[in-house]
Amino acid sequence: MTREAIQPFIRNAWYIAAWSEELDDGLLARTIMNEPIVLYRDADGTPGGLEDRCCHRGAPLTHGTIVEAGLECGYHGLTFDTKGNCVRIPGQKNIPPQARVRSYPVVERDQILWIWMGDPARADETLIIDYPYHDQPGEWPHRKAMFPIKANYMLMIDNLMDLTHLGYVHRQTIGGNPGQHVAADMDTRQTDHGAYFIRWMLDHDPPPTYRKGGKFEGKVDRWQEFEYVGPSIVLQWSGALDVGRGAQEDRNKTGFHLRLLHGATPETETSFHYFWSTANGYRQDDPQATQEMYDEIYPTFIEDKEIMEAQQARVNLDPERALVGIHADSALSLARLSLAKLIEEDRNMMAVAAE
Repeated sequence: MTREAIQPFIRNAWYIAAWSEELDDGLLARTIMNEPIVLYRDADGTPGGLEDRCCHRGAPLTHGTIVEAGLECGYHGLTFDTKGNCVRIPGQKNIPPQARVRSYPVVERDQILWIWMGDPARADETLIIDYPYHDQPGEWPHRKAMFPIKANYMLMIDNLMDLTHLGYVHRQTIGGNPGQHVAADMDTRQTDHGAYFIRWMLDHDPPPTYRKGGKFEGKVDRWQEFEYVGPSIVLQWSGALDVGRGAQEDRNKTGFHLRLLHGATPETETSFHYFWSTANGYRQDDPQATQEMYDEIYPTFIEDKEIMEAQQARVNLDPERALVGIHADSALSLARLSLAKLIEEDRNMMAVAAE
């Protein structure tokens, strides 16, 4: 497979496993890196992630029930705690040490369930990305969603780190004029954990979503700030102010503001779970504005999904064929360089763990 098309999994990292509210209905089955996992809350409300396979006869634990002692298998009643230990076998006092299932470190923070797929001893919670906006409903009312996408997860990172596609793919919503995007003034740099860019489109007409949300009547100074935090997260702050309000000097003024969290969690080599959250920073006291924002953005991400799935289908026909880079790939290339470093570090960690 080409480096661009299919990326190996990086296991020693935190990934979004689910939004917190996804566990409101009980057990949640989710495949991550080809591994079937059951996510749930125990009787105390503590989230856990276990291999979705009972050690007794291989039945999926998602067919089970949460009981006081833990997760009870729906086939013969073996019960497991969030560490994967079997704590009860009906009709049997002694529990053999091999009666356990694999467990995954899971941490709940900012209405997000984060999972660590690598060596549990390396699961450093300080590495989890802070996203406080989910807990600031007065300043940043938000909506969340998740799409399954049939493509390698790095195609989403590529998509987000090269915004020249907006004027073509999202012309009717957040896009705007394609020429404006190509000519945007852009500052790009490598970071300790990924890549960053900010791009400015000054004295331009606002795209339809901006005009509707921000109630703009004239031209705006528009920015898009993106940070890739490897291996799978992109943080976004986009917005616009009326021309003449000094947006480049200070963006923290009343205007049109969006904050988005993007998470691309690998399901398989050619599919991923796309978690996205969008927060309204312009008419925060208007619930309809937040819903309108969500309704505007939702179809744009469906457009991205369609493009990426079509990309992957073509790549699958000739996986060894190289992809050509262009000038617009500057931030994308830095993200890929960062990913290559993470892959090497992860391989070294896995080799040490295997010794």
